Amino acid sequence: MELAEENLNEHHLDEKRVVDVVVRFAGDSGDGMQLTGSNFTQATALYGNDLSTFPDFPAEIRAPVGATFGVSAFQIYFGAEDVTTAGDALDVLVAMNPAALITNIKNLVDGGLVIVDSGAFTTKNLTKAKYDTNPLEDGSLDKYRVLTIDISAQVLQAVEPYNLGHKNGLRCKNMWTLGLVMWLFDRDRNPTIQNLRSKFAKAPEIAEANIAALNAGHAYGETAELPSGIHVYKIPKAKVAPGTYRNVTGTTALAWGLIAGAELADIDLLFASYPITPASNLLHELANRKEFRVNTFQAEDEIAAVCAAIGASFAGSLGVTSSAGPGIALKAEGIALAAATELPLVIVNTQRGGPSTGLPTKTEQSDLNMALFGRHGDTPMPVIASATSTDCFDVAIEAVRLATKYMTPVMLLSDGYLANAAEPWQIPDMADLTPFPVRHHTDTEGFKPSLRDHTTLARVWAKPGTPGLEHRIGGIERSYETGDISYDPENHQLMTTLRKDKVQGIAADIPLQEVCLGNTSGRLAVVGWGSTFGAIHQAVKRARQEGLDVSHIQVRYLSPLPRNLGELLAGFDGVLVPEMNTGQFVRVLRSEFLIDAEGLNKVAGQPFKIGEILAAIHLKLAALKEAS
Repeated sequence: MELAEENLNEHHLDEKRVVDVVVRFAGDSGDGMQLTGSNFTQATALYGNDLSTFPDFPAEIRAPVGATFGVSAFQIYFGAEDVTTAGDALDVLVAMNPAALITNIKNLVDGGLVIVDSGAFTTKNLTKAKYDTNPLEDGSLDKYRVLTIDISAQVLQAVEPYNLGHKNGLRCKNMWTLGLVMWLFDRDRNPTIQNLRSKFAKAPEIAEANIAALNAGHAYGETAELPSGIHVYKIPKAKVAPGTYRNVTGTTALAWGLIAGAELADIDLLFASYPITPASNLLHELANRKEFRVNTFQAEDEIAAVCAAIGASFAGSLGVTSSAGPGIALKAEGIALAAATELPLVIVNTQRGGPSTGLPTKTEQSDLNMALFGRHGDTPMPVIASATSTDCFDVAIEAVRLATKYMTPVMLLSDGYLANAAEPWQIPDMADLTPFPVRHHTDTEGFKPSLRDHTTLARVWAKPGTPGLEHRIGGIERSYETGDISYDPENHQLMTTLRKDKVQGIAADIPLQEVCLGNTSGRLAVVGWGSTFGAIHQAVKRARQEGLDVSHIQVRYLSPLPRNLGELLAGFDGVLVPEMNTGQFVRVLRSEFLIDAEGLNKVAGQPFKIGEILAAIHLKLAALKEAS
């Protein structure tokens, strides 16, 4: 993205005013790039910029040092205006070794700033990165502004008083680099210093060494004779609504949304899960929140996890389970059991690159077909998707509401990008959230487990140990009248239709589909779901600034679909559907509404760039013009 300069006279100023910047920290997976990015994100949020982040790390626990496939990166896009993605092209790249440089330099804008640790550009590391010559010497970086510093030597000098030794001293390189970048963007170091002293409270010498490295990097920027054109960037603060904010990842927002949902439903929650990337952190976050109405259980496998959650729901609590694609496949039989027994269950699917082990640390949206159809028999259930990291909070609450009100499993779709990305979130007041308290069935007179609410078609929820409410339910088909086992063909037809109608009836209980940006009819609608929101929103925003007739529609409710969606889409000449899969939602829209929707598909393990969608908008509008 080009920097929007407010003053071009760089020779007479020590700073450059811009409205937004994209920065990426990249290095070996052991170089602490994620920690560096997280600390810089905190400082940027406290400064008052709007922001969005994109942590990108390898699947290997510890890839070979210097290998290109072991590069870990952290990208942050921040500025004074609305930020909804982690950005496209980089304005600043921090490369801690040759592998980090060669895998990321193609994303740097011409004239962008690249900061490199020249001490890491050894013959051995250059060979590992498949460089024939040293890029710091062969002129291949001439179109960029390059700041080469022997960071290794600088940090060893800074931490020498702490007697860490050579190996441990080099571990402070990330803090030295962070100090330099904080100088570059005029960030406050004090929060990072406090974090280091808290993190290493039991090893104060480690904390002080890292602080010394941080301060030394900052001092280097202040005092060194830097090359022409390298200066402090000034980014104005964003205009935001007053309130209390904090940075949250999608995982944190999801965990808190589940907790809030349990409070609003006035019910205990059991979260039963089995570790899998990138869903594991949800278990970690909830396990640390024992002060709320949540219990956690790490099962021995995926099947045990979903069955434990169903057991909790049978007993009167709300069962929640989570996984990524491979684990959701294993849970499929259990999910169908929850649908057959008509028990509430929330299933969180944090999608990742597939199939099979695929790209476990990369992002994708390729589980939609499995969410909608991936079970044996006719097993309809509500499916909803989070659009942003902060939206995960609201969607988790909605999943709890639908599951408990309609006595059904609900699948909540997130993905690796949303799970790990962070953005500022205005903490809501719980008093502003609408409660939906669960009312377990307590009337013993005429009780049978097949009793239903005639409006929602939801089966009654009775705690099985309550005197007079003893009952059993299972996976074998049950009688509509009594709840007992039934093999009657007509009864099976009735029950299958009833379960379908119950889920379809939810369409009357969800909001009508709205247009996020643009008009409610016109030339082109760009329709997204899930984490494509940010890139679509910015692309449509830029297209409209060009005077183009284009609107943005983001669908949260994927099953059942909003009842006005078909009519809304029919009001546009063309429909473009960007997805991080080979075209799953676009096929749903075509089959449901018989519209000529066109897919824009990306399956690269990386989220969409704004420019990719903007280019597709131009092509689609040109095609519509030619056809008319």
